[in-house]
Amino acid sequence: MFTGIIEEMGEITAIAPSGDGWRLTVRAPRAAADAVHGESIAVSGVCLTVVGSTADTFDADVMKQTLDVSAIGSATVGTRVNIEKAMPVGARLGGHIVQGHVDGTGDVLEVRPGVEWSVLRISLPADLAPLVVDKGSISVDGTSLTVSAVSAPAAPSPWFEISLIPETLAATTLGVRAVGDRVNLETDILARHVERLLAFRAAPEGGSR
Repeated sequence: MFTGIIEEMGEITAIAPSGDGWRLTVRAPRAAADAVHGESIAVSGVCLTVVGSTADTFDADVMKQTLDVSAIGSATVGTRVNIEKAMPVGARLGGHIVQGHVDGTGDVLEVRPGVEWSVLRISLPADLAPLVVDKGSISVDGTSLTVSAVSAPAAPSPWFEISLIPETLAATTLGVRAVGDRVNLETDILARHVERLLAFRAAPEGGSR
């Protein structure tokens, strides 16, 4: 369980084949300093399990399914990533509940710089569009953010916007995102549960979905 409050920016320093997936080495001194085998670390919003570590790096295996559905699949050595360790019991929930289970990806469609902030417009897969609401929460590359605008329900190409304050621009990889960049998206778990409940209610009696 994570909160979407990024602790540091890391860098992928090695990618090695591992079965049909990858083994990543990530340089992240703060996270690696006390990392232990088996613990969870979110890498740009993807929950990964530590399988080895040094004083300033940790290793994690990434299965093919994760590579297929997340932006990690297009990462290369040198790619910068957002890092968050799992939330300890009893800690403040500064962002929102983030599981590290990426629902899909979006592409940066527009970057509008402001005097002290920037607005990013990001494409939204059609199946995720009903789960994203104005002023609701969303995780973009593992960062907990508030949706500042959404496309109309009938829009043929759904999108949403996020407004980034100076701290977010400086402390996360979102500050260097450009048009065309692919980002990881995780919708609000509460919205996903509501959608599932409504699907059962709408299903014919005795049927299934």
